[in-house]
Amino acid sequence: MIDHFRKLSLEQIADELLKPKKTLVLFHVRSDADAVGSAFALRELLRVMGVPVYCACSEEIPERLVFLMDGAQGSVLLDDDMIIDYERIVTVDSASPSQLGSLFSRLHKDVDIMIDHHAAGSAYADNYIDPSAAATGEIIYELAEIFLKRGDIEQIPMRVMSCVYAAINSDTGSFRFSNTTPKTMCIAAELMENGVDFSTINSLLYDSKSLVQLKAEGEAMRSLRLYADGQVASAVFPFSLKEELGAEDEHLETLIDVVRSVSGVEVAFVVKQSTNEPRFRVSLRSKNDVDVSAICARFGGGGHKRAAGCTVEADSAEEANEIVLNEILKRI
Repeated sequence: MIDHFRKLSLEQIADELLKPKKTLVLFHVRSDADAVGSAFALRELLRVMGVPVYCACSEEIPERLVFLMDGAQGSVLLDDDMIIDYERIVTVDSASPSQLGSLFSRLHKDVDIMIDHHAAGSAYADNYIDPSAAATGEIIYELAEIFLKRGDIEQIPMRVMSCVYAAINSDTGSFRFSNTTPKTMCIAAELMENGVDFSTINSLLYDSKSLVQLKAEGEAMRSLRLYADGQVASAVFPFSLKEELGAEDEHLETLIDVVRSVSGVEVAFVVKQSTNEPRFRVSLRSKNDVDVSAICARFGGGGHKRAAGCTVEADSAEEANEIVLNEILKRI
């Protein structure tokens, strides 16, 4: 299929967004701080320029990220009346249609602009995609600077800067991951200089775990197994265990961090079963040269070279584990 969508410049996107059209900003399911932060930073930018805007997702955002939308919206869910009322749709941090969940099947023909930073994905609208950006939040900040330079806004609002900081901090693993660039650090320093409460944001992102989440991480440690002389590590989390703990999907997002932290591991992955259906979400991380986005592409997923995800159909979590492991071992 030929990609017929236009590649836009940020200046072109700025021109389009200045038009006072009621706007929906969509972001991906199983949201992280980059998705939520980018969406609500863009929301605030448009709001101060007099553009009516609403941030939406196919599911509510994780409780730990609610602070990013406090005082802006009480929910991110949409009803049919709200959809009819909007004139423009922008997506952020959503590299492929599947990431938008049920909203894509309802709205895909109406998506006007796609803003993203993933190298692997499927364009589904006119787009600005910058794989060199550590987070989509970086792109939103560049957009804010364009509006500021043009005089479209008098200053970059604090909510924008706080959301951007959270987005960048999260997608770089608190500036630990290899996607962190000098530009990333310069933006973070500028945000700090302008008064962003980075300490509180860091604490909210990393130091506030529920008891259920901690128990889930413990179960991941118990199921952890090593392969290829310790170069590969995995953990499985079947639906039965999720039910036993009373866990939600959001409580399982940090399991991959537990597995990847094992010394000597080059590739880590976690197999998670959200429902009782024979379908498993897989999160993969690589520390060095293995391109996990290419592995995920084999299963219709994607992401970054060193952080990606996919969905695998199998009869059990153990079978899903073996399917993904075999793909990884081909590349070790």
